[in-house]
Amino acid sequence: MPRKSPYSPEVRERAVKMVLEHRHEYPSEWAAMTSVATKLGMTAETLRSWVRRAQVDDGVRPGLTSDERQRMKELEKENKELRRANEILKDASIFFATELDGRPKK
Repeated sequence: MPRKSPYSPEVRERAVKMVLEHRHEYPSEWAAMTSVATKLGMTAETLRSWVRRAQVDDGVRPGLTSDERQRMKELEKENKELRRANEILKDASIFFATELDGRPKK
């Protein structure tokens, strides 16, 4: 389970917005991220990941959006549960087939 971020969603949104709005004032996007991160008391790498995620969610960068990633996680979890249930049913059918067969178990 991922650990809880010490930053609220409002702080994330504000930081990303600051980078995107003031990007033109810096020689590179990384310079803007570094400057904003320093002002807000976080690492530039943390802010970079938020900016990249926002860019994907906005369709500026290719990749899975946050909603698609969440849906994928849910489907993978459901798939895992269904596979486990399938295995239980297979084992049960083998068990009952041997019971009904009347032959001794090995």
